[in-house]
Amino acid sequence: MARTAVSTEAAPAAIGPYSQAIVAGGFVFCSGTPGIDPATGVLAEGIEAQTEQALRNLAAILAAAGSSMAALVKTTIFYTNVEDFPLINEVYARHVPDPAPARSAPANAVLPRGILISIEAIAQVEA
Repeated sequence: MARTAVSTEAAPAAIGPYSQAIVAGGFVFCSGTPGIDPATGVLAEGIEAQTEQALRNLAAILAAAGSSMAALVKTTIFYTNVEDFPLINEVYARHVPDPAPARSAPANAVLPRGILISIEAIAQVEA
């Protein structure tokens, strides 16, 4: 099966040996995307702003791969503070159309570089 790496300047560059996303088998597999402004490289301040930016970054990666938020089938949200979950849900609901994709949301103790949230996703490639 062919795999194609996806890279866009409209989302933060990978900070390690991984791709922003891989397209394979009619799906886009997106790496965890933090709330970093791709234009400035600055991490947004606070969980609400980081969640908004992470979802904008995810949408940009999906668009670069020929997909969209409407084609999401699965997301995983990693976040540092379980008390932030209601606010994360509010922001997430504004960005993800119905029917909402399947989702996992494990709370973590620590994410690198002061990141409060990272969102990974799987979506269908749109024709």
